[in-house]
Amino acid sequence: MSAVEQAAPFELTAAAKDKVRELLQDEADDELCLRVFVTGGGCSGFQYGFTFDDDRAEDDALITDQGVRVLVDSLSYGYLVGSVLDYKEGLEGSRFTVDNPSATSTCGCGSSFSI
Repeated sequence: MSAVEQAAPFELTAAAKDKVRELLQDEADDELCLRVFVTGGGCSGFQYGFTFDDDRAEDDALITDQGVRVLVDSLSYGYLVGSVLDYKEGLEGSRFTVDNPSATSTCGCGSSFSI
């Protein structure tokens, strides 16, 4: 199945794009994309998830930004509109983060949120 190319629900920072490229080079699989998704759970109600995936559902949004391909499922798409995906390294570790303007509250680590 092929994903539908859509306008990006979120922006990727240069750091996020660089990290995705670096991780994909290690995998040596041209079909892999970064999948960003939202699931129920976490200390604030919803949480972000990130994985590499080469299985594209028909209703997935495919976002391409300077050669970086990101998949977002149709349920997660609405929760991510207007967000900024970043990659940060610091004392608390290295991770992808989402700055979501729709979130009314977030947990201390930034991996879960509520709307």
